[in-house]
Amino acid sequence: MAIYLPETTQTSAGALTPRQIVAELDKHVVGQTAAKRAVAIALRNRLRRQKLAPELAEEIAPKNILMIGPTGVGKTEIARRLARLAQSPFIKVEASKFTEVGYVGRDVESMVRDLVELGVDMVREERLEEVRAKASQNAEERLLDVLLPPAPVGFGDARDQAAARADAAAAADEKANRTREYFRDQLRSGRLDHRVVEIDVREKSFPSFEIIAGSQVEEVDINIKDMLPGLFQGKNKRRKLKVPEALEYLRAEEEQKLIDMDSVAKAAVERVEQAGIIFIDEIDKIAGREGSHGPDVSREGVQRDILPIVEGTTVNTKYGMVRTDHILFIAAGAFHVSKPSDLIPELQGRFPIRVELEPLGRDEFVRILTEPRSALVKQYTALMDTEGITLTFTPDAIQRIADFATTVNDRTENIGARRLHTVLEKLLDEISFEGPDLHDKTVTIDEAYVTRMLADIVKNEDLSRYIL
Repeated sequence: MAIYLPETTQTSAGALTPRQIVAELDKHVVGQTAAKRAVAIALRNRLRRQKLAPELAEEIAPKNILMIGPTGVGKTEIARRLARLAQSPFIKVEASKFTEVGYVGRDVESMVRDLVELGVDMVREERLEEVRAKASQNAEERLLDVLLPPAPVGFGDARDQAAARADAAAAADEKANRTREYFRDQLRSGRLDHRVVEIDVREKSFPSFEIIAGSQVEEVDINIKDMLPGLFQGKNKRRKLKVPEALEYLRAEEEQKLIDMDSVAKAAVERVEQAGIIFIDEIDKIAGREGSHGPDVSREGVQRDILPIVEGTTVNTKYGMVRTDHILFIAAGAFHVSKPSDLIPELQGRFPIRVELEPLGRDEFVRILTEPRSALVKQYTALMDTEGITLTFTPDAIQRIADFATTVNDRTENIGARRLHTVLEKLLDEISFEGPDLHDKTVTIDEAYVTRMLADIVKNEDLSRYIL
């Protein structure tokens, strides 16, 4: 017997093999084959688990991944592109912003609550797509009712009116229908856009007080809304709106009526439990044993708080209880000062797959500038094209940019591919500023231009520390 995700995710990765997943990631991230293989296998194993018997599937835990590598080598981008490929609820959190229980700061359970919020948004958007046509039709009918008030009802002797009413009913209905269809055509063609209509609008109501308590903000939010539901509903108010604005408002109102938020919440919770991905960045910042001294919040305490979430626990959210047993966790860190063995043993054991990402060099920089779908050279070319400027980079110029970025990384802090952003911004500073006023709208960036703009800064090590 096979099991499938409730409200199955509309995933493009469902039919992809690990090799194909790596090929998709190659379109956006250069190099780092080992890391791509690891995340591809993790995603494929999740799909394999769905086809197992429920008893066995419940026992199979996701193989969490620990990525080790310097900044700017693609750790976050790989996880982000994987989540987009699988269309899974995905959230990126910084480990350094969490604090041990008892200290001021965010508690670790908030990452699961945030993930559920994202899951609800995903499912709601999918349901909106399903009901959008029906909602538009209903909104159009409501707006026509406003534009065409019902005809007044006559008074008099009922017996005298009976025959006349029967005779005129068909003619009146036909006339009303013709008038309504005429206004419908006018509305759809945009000829009524200048008209102003008056409709009931629900005002957003926000409480004029704040609560600061020992409990978490999320819990306070849940309790207040449960105790005082009317406080957050808002009041109806008559407002005058132009026809397009009124139609948009009525469409949104109809969409909310057609969507069952209880089923959305249930589907979102199930999707998060079965397909959620949490990316914990900067995990090396909380690595360290209790032997260290200082006023900092206990690093090991934060690790102990994260441990139950990764191991599998139940978190209370405003959409219900969420189990984290099958959420995939991907942790990443540079580990310059600390090392993975500085994490508490229990947390180390929950990240069985470890991948070391390689530092980027000159050849990788050349590929990053040209190969990905959203390569930096393509981005700047498109930006300048909005000003009517045809910007062209010669192969020699791209090689020279990569050389300068590598040199600065070697001499100063190695920030990986992020160095290319600072180098290109400095390189194109003049063109970006003077672009709208240029008479010659064709600009070619060659090796000589790159050298003229960057050579002096790169040679001066002190200057390059501040500019590049």
